[in-house]
Amino acid sequence: MVLTPGLRERKKQRTRRLLVEAAARLFAEQGYAETTVAEIAAAAEVSPKTMFSYFAGKSDILFAGDRHRLDLALEVITERAPDRTPADLLTALAEELLASYTPTDDTDEITGVPYSLRLQLIATVPELQARSSQLLQEAQQRLAEALHQSYPDRLDRITAAGVVGALLGAAQTARLVSLVQGDPPKRILAASRRGMEIALHGIRAAVSEA
Repeated sequence: MVLTPGLRERKKQRTRRLLVEAAARLFAEQGYAETTVAEIAAAAEVSPKTMFSYFAGKSDILFAGDRHRLDLALEVITERAPDRTPADLLTALAEELLASYTPTDDTDEITGVPYSLRLQLIATVPELQARSSQLLQEAQQRLAEALHQSYPDRLDRITAAGVVGALLGAAQTARLVSLVQGDPPKRILAASRRGMEIALHGIRAAVSEA
């Protein structure tokens, strides 16, 4: 049964969405560094204190969907069928991650932030590059530990960390190359998919031997 969010939860979702949309608009109009937390809050018609109850800072707004995607990926691992092999699980994990990034246009369906804006800011703002790398590292550690816990007799922590790093690292590297080439968002996402597909060929062999 699908539960409908209550009034309070819907209000929180609406406020979060307004903050993200306001930040994206201001980042596009006047630049990331030039935009303050106070300006974002004012544009969303909330106080800075309210904004900080949703986001730790303005950089977290651009990565609002990443934690949601990580939760989805962790669910794929923790809720696996008992007879699912590590290779099949990793393929499903890759598909889940790619599906969550598939836009109907240039907009991230989870956050409402245009992909082109997000990618352009991450590519040009050192603070966002550092935050992106930090979040990727945290995601790799959590996914690797979940994978090890799911197959404790088949995948030790080193192997689990290696296959997760290979999968996400291949996607990130392919995405960066595509971004530098000036490809549009859909081509960049296609590059991520290709990177994951290439990595999976080697990963399947590694986990089959484990």
